[in-house]
Amino acid sequence: QVQLVESGGGLVQAGGSLRLSCAASGRTFSSSAMGWFRQVPGKEREFVAAINWSGGSTYYADFVKGRFTISRDSAKNTAYLQMNSLTPEDTAVYYCAARRTFTIIPVHLPTGYNSWGQGTQVTVSS
Repeated sequence: QVQLVESGGGLVQAGGSLRLSCAASGRTFSSSAMGWFRQVPGKEREFVAAINWSGGSTYYADFVKGRFTISRDSAKNTAYLQMNSLTPEDTAVYYCAARRTFTIIPVHLPTGYNSWGQGTQVTVSS
């Protein structure tokens, strides 16, 4: 399995930007699709974005299209989530996750991922 550590969260004003990083260790990062999810207290974990193993395909939740960009750098074993035009509704703990191999579970479902980071808090003030 892949071990994941997120960083880059923090406090930002509405309209601002943050870039989250997800550093991976383990041999399988370069062959693993990656995803970002977020969660607020009392709510289920919510899909944000995903990227396939090569970086050639990306997927986004409707509410982040045009504002967030997912990317990866396999040489650095790191995935990124660039977040622009942030709003208070984006406040959450953000998690990166490595997707199961050979799964047909849709990319937006958390059950399709078998390695998770500890999360990084993003707070957007109005």
